[in-house]
Amino acid sequence: MVNWFSRKGKRVEVPRLRPRSESEPTTKVDLVELTPDLLTFLGKAAYLQLTIFENLGSAIASAPTTDAKELLARVAALSLAKHHGLTAEIRRHGEEPGAVMEPFTADIDAFQATTRGGDWSEELVACHITAGFLDDFFVRLAAGLPADYATRVTTVLRADSGSDLLAEEIRGVIDDDEKLASRLAMWGRRLVGDTMLIARSTLASSANSLSDEERIEPVFTELIASHTRRMDGLGLTA
Repeated sequence: MVNWFSRKGKRVEVPRLRPRSESEPTTKVDLVELTPDLLTFLGKAAYLQLTIFENLGSAIASAPTTDAKELLARVAALSLAKHHGLTAEIRRHGEEPGAVMEPFTADIDAFQATTRGGDWSEELVACHITAGFLDDFFVRLAAGLPADYATRVTTVLRADSGSDLLAEEIRGVIDDDEKLASRLAMWGRRLVGDTMLIARSTLASSANSLSDEERIEPVFTELIASHTRRMDGLGLTA
């Protein structure tokens, strides 16, 4: 079992998927009891969406063709719409988004720096992998919010993120240069570890760390399975 609450440093052990027999129950597990307070959730989720938008903007600036710039602009608009949807919920609660997001900017800025691609192809993969994983994670975590907020926030996070457009662009880049595949596969493995760390830091721990870990392990195993499918969709090995 991976110890999510006592781990120190930046090294992350990615859970291995265990084989599931046909008779094994497929009951969904959740993180409801580890959902942080409303404003912590909204502040962190909103700033992460803003960071994803910034990363897409960087990818637009370095895109090699006008067609690629236009495609990425569409994806960036979808991410910005999610950010605006989350900040609207902060305002609904009577707070200002900047003040609510501020406590989380240092950690998320460090995450952004760590996951910044070395070239355009790595930027594309970073946008695709981190956004997909974080959307999946925050949708699961939103179930623990007050009911009215949970419904609206889940709708925001489940909105189209342009992942299909990004995946198509990445596949095209790999088709043009097959040597990129192994490097981008390694990059994807690094990205998921760092993304798991920033997701984990959002969880509210209880007094029983063992119980917390028992809840977390199957959830993150499912998130890793989704990540693996995302990588498979790119033709890359997770």
